[in-house]
Amino acid sequence: MKALSTLGKVVTMAAFFTFAGLVHAAPVNVNTADAQALAENIKGIGPKKAQAIVNYRNQYGPFKSIEDLMKVKGIGQKIVDLNKSDLLFSEASNQKGKQSAKN
Repeated sequence: MKALSTLGKVVTMAAFFTFAGLVHAAPVNVNTADAQALAENIKGIGPKKAQAIVNYRNQYGPFKSIEDLMKVKGIGQKIVDLNKSDLLFSEASNQKGKQSAKN
């Protein structure tokens, strides 16, 4: 009996961790997030590519669209397609809004 109870707990915990791994974090802003946040929240991106995103952003300014990410070496259409709904670019869009408000 005790073995069945323990087995039930193990199965329940395994199901919980499996489900937790499938749940994706909230969208991430590629113009403000640090490398760690990018690596944790962008599918197909590890620490090195995440740092490359930050370096590119620091050198060339904020990303205006998800397609701009493909300018970073190692990021292609597959990664863009995997993450379209999970990325934000608000810093770039806020700048456009400020320019329109001045006119």
